Amino acid sequence: MANIVWHTKFRIHLDLTPDDLGHPEFPDLWETIYRMDRMYAARGVPVSERDLQCGGVCRQAGVEAWMHLRLRINGRREAVHEKAEDEQRHVLPMSDEHKAYQQRILRAAGEGGFPGDSEVRTRVGRSWIQTDTLIEGTDGRRIGWEVQLSSAGAEGPRSVRARAAKAEKNGITPAWHTDRADYAQRHDTQWTRSNNLPAHVIAKTGDLRVISGFRALDFWRCDIRALYPCPHGNGNGNGVRRCGKHHATPKPRDVLFDDLVRQTAAGTIVPVQFHTATKRQRFWVTSQDRDRLDELHNDDSQMPAVQQGESSGRASHNRPTCRPSVTITASTLPASRPAMSGGTHHTLVPAQPTAATSETNTPSAAPCAESSEPSSTPAQKDTGLPAELVALQRAADSERSRLESLDDNEERRRQRLEWYEAAAEVQEAVTQYAHDNHLNRFDVGQRLRQIVRTPPTTPQA
Repeated sequence: MANIVWHTKFRIHLDLTPDDLGHPEFPDLWETIYRMDRMYAARGVPVSERDLQCGGVCRQAGVEAWMHLRLRINGRREAVHEKAEDEQRHVLPMSDEHKAYQQRILRAAGEGGFPGDSEVRTRVGRSWIQTDTLIEGTDGRRIGWEVQLSSAGAEGPRSVRARAAKAEKNGITPAWHTDRADYAQRHDTQWTRSNNLPAHVIAKTGDLRVISGFRALDFWRCDIRALYPCPHGNGNGNGVRRCGKHHATPKPRDVLFDDLVRQTAAGTIVPVQFHTATKRQRFWVTSQDRDRLDELHNDDSQMPAVQQGESSGRASHNRPTCRPSVTITASTLPASRPAMSGGTHHTLVPAQPTAATSETNTPSAAPCAESSEPSSTPAQKDTGLPAELVALQRAADSERSRLESLDDNEERRRQRLEWYEAAAEVQEAVTQYAHDNHLNRFDVGQRLRQIVRTPPTTPQA
């Protein structure tokens, strides 16, 4: 379909968007052309003989692409290509970032045990729905992920509400993701947003943070101690100020993209429509918050009960794709750690945000909690890390130092391979240690390099 049509006999371009088709000097131009096209169709005249060609992409490419007109029930005017290959010329090629998001959604869902596929066509009566990535969740739940990035154009994707409503009508929960702030501010569906990142960063197994589109609901009583203004007031000091009822206020929360994919498929994160006095918002919340919100709507005279539920997620050990909030320092690492081969695991709050179901009220706090005090080696007491890690890092740094003193190209090549193998061994050990102790792998590696490469201070006499 296209909005610009070339009339071969009138020798003019027709823009189907405005009522006058871009030619106010010709009244009733649409009625005349559309009535003529319908008469051609009734007489069986081929599309190639109806005087209408694509006047946009096809004409610019030097291709004669014949078209016919169509009028939707909602009054939308459309020009349809005769051949499918001409229609495909108007479809923008999928960007590398878009492909990376599709691969990441499938990988994250697969790790949670949820199968899926990309570019899925679902038959709906006489038409069909095409979904970027369709994930099959629990209890017959289907999540249809649609990715709209910066390449979608300044005006953004059109007919989002219509596409989302059609998906919902046929049992698919729409999940639209973007990297544009203006798209994320729309409320035609539940939008989520991450930072604008290159494809290789999106595709890697780091922690991709969703910075918009997920909310935590704060439930409160409207009395003189309330921190929020009463939703029933008019905002100018007149009318109802404190109604005494209970309300809910959505507050933004970050969530990891992989957790969002898995938990929407599992049903622990669900879409809601939140109504205010002036507008309707659409976003994602935990299923516990959704249930409490339903209770509040049924009876706003009492506070809905807090539903005790086990947290369905944990902080990730992977290096963050977006910005980390905390960096491990000597003060944040305990004085002792279990040995790499075994021992009691310690629970440290890593730099990345916890799962979306967390009820943390102060996201900036990152306390360290230890369950027990195992025995420690002297190296652990001095550095906070096992002696094995320190020795491996020093060995890798030693191989790198030897490389700098070589002049022969063949010797440098062999030494570079030795250095790469030593560095890979360090990374493998750091990854295993971070996994066993529930720490952030990137922060552990950074702390290890800082310990090894910082010269010891000589005490003054």
